[in-house]
Amino acid sequence: MDAKRVGRRIKAFRKLKGYTQIAFAEKVEIPIAVIGAVERGTKEADEELLKKITKFLEISKEELVLEKQTEEIQS
Repeated sequence: MDAKRVGRRIKAFRKLKGYTQIAFAEKVEIPIAVIGAVERGTKEADEELLKKITKFLEISKEELVLEKQTEEIQS
């Protein structure tokens, strides 16, 4: 799994839902530093973190790892 690509997708989905990093971190109960590192791709999200994120964003893990849709989300 490409941490940078997954991080960009998490950021894109977070923004689509209208959350700042701070609000998102609070809702998912994850430190903001962790969210920032994951979105930048400097930290790979483990399985537990991915479950929290995907559950909150109401998306599947597959939606995060599929490269094909990246441009569609960011547009």
